[in-house]
Amino acid sequence: MRCYFHLVSSHETIPDDAGIEVLDPGAMQYFALQAIQEIRQETHQFDEEWQGWRLDVVCPAGSVLLSIPLDAIAH
Repeated sequence: MRCYFHLVSSHETIPDDAGIEVLDPGAMQYFALQAIQEIRQETHQFDEEWQGWRLDVVCPAGSVLLSIPLDAIAH
């Protein structure tokens, strides 16, 4: 199934227009956590910049399959 990884806050959404194919829910969670880790590595002030944001994993129909608050796993 193709999944899209949108970054969402209360005032903004950064959509993932490409998405990736995942085989199962475990792979979906793995890729979500990997994406968060990449954001953390690219951003020097991760805690401040991404406070209140979450990563929503969405199916092609638009249903949220998984939602991970970025500040919940900042450390």
